[in-house]
Amino acid sequence: MYAVVQFGGHQYKVQENETIYVDRLSADVDEKVNADRVLLVANGDSVQVGTPVVDGAAVEGSVVQHLKGDKVIVFKKKRRKGYQKRNGHRQHLTQVKIEKITV
Repeated sequence: MYAVVQFGGHQYKVQENETIYVDRLSADVDEKVNADRVLLVANGDSVQVGTPVVDGAAVEGSVVQHLKGDKVIVFKKKRRKGYQKRNGHRQHLTQVKIEKITV
């Protein structure tokens, strides 16, 4: 069984006992989070597609930890002008363990 849920404007395909990385949530560590915006639920051959969400479906998970993602280097250069600019960025993420998918 898997589902497609929406966390913070991004869509994720999730299964039970799986961990995903989403944009930073305001929840504390070991706190429960619920995704009410379930867009699709598939169980074997039966697939329920929402318009836009599946009625009565929910995905329950818990926050494992808050962390930073890998560093992304932003490098700007204009050729023959001597202009170079280098910046780095690390995205703030939250690791969520999916515990239960209910239909």
